[in-house]
Parts: sequence; C-alpha cells; structure tokens
Amino acid sequence: MRWALATCAALMLAAPAAHAWQAGQEGAICTLTHSEGGIDIRLTHDPGPPLWTITVTAPEPWPEAASFGIAFLGGAEITITTDRHSLSAEGRAISVADRGFGNVLAGLSENAQAVFFTGDAEYSASLDGAAPEVAAFAACGISPSV
Repeated sequence: MRWALATCAALMLAAPAAHAWQAGQEGAICTLTHSEGGIDIRLTHDPGPPLWTITVTAPEPWPEAASFGIAFLGGAEITITTDRHSLSAEGRAISVADRGFGNVLAGLSENAQAVFFTGDAEYSASLDGAAPEVAAFAACGISPSV
C-alpha cells in the first residue's frame, strides 16, 4: 500500500501542472501564456516602445463585434472593454495592443477567473496560480535603477 501511495505521489509531482500560467521571455519580448478549455492566451510586453498585447486564440472564429471584453471574477472584480481589438485572418485569434495594461495585470493577479467575450462568444480561464507569473511578467524588462 505504501508503495502504491509513493508511486502515485511521485507521478503527480512529475506531471506538469494543468492549466499553468507561464511567464517567459523571447529575446527582449516578455511573455505570459496559458492554455485551457480550447483557448490559448498570450500576453506580450515589449519594453522598448513600450507595447503590451493580449491575444486569445479560440477553437472557432470569434464573431465580428464592436467591442471585446474581459471580465475578471472572484476577487477584485472588474470588466474591461475596448473597441480597439483586431481579428486574425482566419478569425480564431482576437488581439488588443496598448501602451499600458495595468488593469489587465491587476485583474489577472487578483481574481479567480477571467471571461473573454465579444459578440455572442465567451470563453473562460482559471486564474489559479496566475499571480506569481503575472508579477514575473510585469517585472520582465524593467531595469533596476543604479
């Protein structure tokens, strides 16, 4: 019995975390990614201009709509909408770019769930474990003052 429990515990530790948020860097570009429920979420930060982006890729094309929004639920709830979104050529990816993402980063780190919506399409993602990765993403590319 102990062997079975030890084996199960070892397998659980070796398995990658499901739905994990992951901060990273591709050259000078900082990234934050997450995949869940058929959607892929990717944020980037280019500290040069500065430029922040979020792209949510869905299994089906997003509908053409006047606005795109994110509702952050389960904590410091906030809903953010914009009319400055764009769709990829095939319509599966919806993106927004801006010079600042303070509300988005706060929403990701202070809540339990994010709901991405436009038109009649809606997808949600768990924010479990996002806060430390959001903090690493936010700090990426910031040079300490001397």
